[in-house]
This record gives sequence, C-alpha cells and structure tokens, in this order.
Amino acid sequence: YPVEDRMHFDATDIEISYLPYGHAFEAAVLGICFVFGMRIGYYQGNPLKLIEDCQVLKPTFFPSVPRLFNKIYSTISGRMNGATGCKKWLVERGLASKIAGVAANPPVYTSGCYDKLIFRKVADLLGGQVRGMVTGSAPIDGHTLSFLKAVFCCPITEGYGLSETSGAATATSSLDPVIGHVGGPTETCKI
Repeated sequence: YPVEDRMHFDATDIEISYLPYGHAFEAAVLGICFVFGMRIGYYQGNPLKLIEDCQVLKPTFFPSVPRLFNKIYSTISGRMNGATGCKKWLVERGLASKIAGVAANPPVYTSGCYDKLIFRKVADLLGGQVRGMVTGSAPIDGHTLSFLKAVFCCPITEGYGLSETSGAATATSSLDPVIGHVGGPTETCKI
C-alpha cells in the first residue's frame, strides 16, 4: 500500500510519546512524526497516569503496543459488559453496528448516532482527538483490534518489523477492512 493509504498527518497533529526510546518501534514512530512535522508531547513518566496525560495533551496520533491495547480493551469491554437494561441493549447494538462498519469495504470508523451516545465517552479517555493509531512490536488479537477501531472511531494501523529493519517492514492500510495480517511492504523495504 502507498504510504498515503496508511497515515495522513501534518503539522497540526500531536503524538504522545511514552514508549521506551531504545525500542525500534518508538524510534520509527518518532521518525514518522518528524517527517510529517507533527508536534510531540511527552508523558509525565508514570504509565498509570497515561490517560490523564492524554486528556491534557489531546493527541491526534496514539501509538501503542498490544500489551497496552489489551489492557485498554479489558477495561472498556468490562465497563460495557457491566451495563444493564436499556443501556446494555444500546451498547450491544452500537458495538455490533460499529464492528460491522469497521469490517465493511471500505471501512467506516464513525457513526453519527452511536458515537454521540456511546463512543464519544470512550474516545474522550485519550483526549477525544485521536484520529489515528498504530500498533506494533507483537501480534494483536483480531477481535481486540476490531473492538478498538470501533470504540475509538478511527483506524489502527498494524505493522511488523524488527530492530534490524529500523522499525516497520510492513504495515496495513486504513482502507483495508481485513484483520489478521500485517499488510504489505513499506516503501523502504524489499521483501
């Protein structure tokens, strides 16, 4: 996929940096930010306050790793599963609709009704402005990925790479509704 199908960022975008700098994934993310002229905000150093940091910074780009995405998934799905009555019905219906939208060709990440009623509160956890996410460094479960795309109302690019490839060697497209693969080669890699 061409890079323009993967990410669209510019100088108005903000990334929150909290991953270890020695890791090739974080180095690649920072490189992407520099290429697009994005602003970079740094977390205060306490992973337990990352949500608080996001609410202050209001990033538009949120890179993460499956381990953290799994924790976010568990927290959000636990809260949604705890809903009862009419609220439970609305959450289940909204989530089913949004996951179907994410699986459509081309994918649809937003819903005027369900986002306003349900998912805006979820998106607000990360500051309410995130419009692109990326995951790498390990595989992520397909259901978790679909769920997170639906509740955060934005594409999540999944990449694969190694320290030896200086980060991503492959990456998915935001236009690809198929989950369970890591996309095609990036422009800088021969495979």
